Amino acid sequence: MEKPLYIIGIDGGGTKTTAILCALDGSILSEAQGAPTNFQIIGIERSGNTILDLINTCCRSVGCSVSQIGAIVAGLAGAGRPGDKQNIHDGIIESARSRNLTINNLVIESDARIALEGAFSGKPGLIVIAGTGSIVFGKNEQGKIFRAGGWGRLIGDEGSGYTIGRQAFRAVAKSLDDNRIKTKLSALFDKKFGLNSQETIIDSLYKDNFDIASVVPAVIEAASGGDRTAKRILDNAACELVELIEIALYKMNKKVKKSTKRPLAFIGGLTADDHYYLRKINSVIRKKNLPVTIKKADSSPVVGASVMAINILNH
Repeated sequence: MEKPLYIIGIDGGGTKTTAILCALDGSILSEAQGAPTNFQIIGIERSGNTILDLINTCCRSVGCSVSQIGAIVAGLAGAGRPGDKQNIHDGIIESARSRNLTINNLVIESDARIALEGAFSGKPGLIVIAGTGSIVFGKNEQGKIFRAGGWGRLIGDEGSGYTIGRQAFRAVAKSLDDNRIKTKLSALFDKKFGLNSQETIIDSLYKDNFDIASVVPAVIEAASGGDRTAKRILDNAACELVELIEIALYKMNKKVKKSTKRPLAFIGGLTADDHYYLRKINSVIRKKNLPVTIKKADSSPVVGASVMAINILNH
């Protein structure tokens, strides 16, 4: 192995993948973007090839060889379990060998894990990831990781876009069954998605694979306009999401003073903007007097991956 001069951090998701090449002090020297790398959806071979292409692109841009990269941390969607991490790791290494590339210290993490590191620049804290799914991740002063949620849409994803969307569809279905039940969601579903009957809803959900989470903006719009049904859906979702925060805090704070406040950052499309749902989540947190201080994330997940890569070389 040549003397390590650089590290690479990678953030791979279902829509795109970003890689950054950094000096050992963390300064970003090169950045590249490529195709999605959720290997659970597109397969290990395609994901691995995209990752290797991005590594090569970054190296070419600064004029270094891949063997000069001391560590690579790739935070990938779908890599939450040890077995999955090992499978994609082995797939990337195998593809690298076929290209005669030397990969040093390749570590696979989940996309949530690198988001946690980026949010607090490697320091302790809590993140709430709320998009199509949901999960809460925390890290304490000893570097131990805690999580709550992340069980998937069938039995979990509390407070997520999928859960909110499913409840909204149930409400619209009930209003179509019984015209005495009134909700603005019915009109919005018709206007925005053309969903105005049992036939259109069933076809969209069960034949056309309609993105259930995509109706969340309509639910927020209805709630902001005072619709009681939409408000109830979002209020319940906020309470469920905050329960995940409470569980993570309980795990983290077992051996510290109860007054210890943790920094907390929201990550994910569902909490990216100031709207009814985010305000409700914050309201529930205040009402429960949770020991957290809400703040914006310091950096992006891909920077979190680079922080982890630097730490690998320093330990």
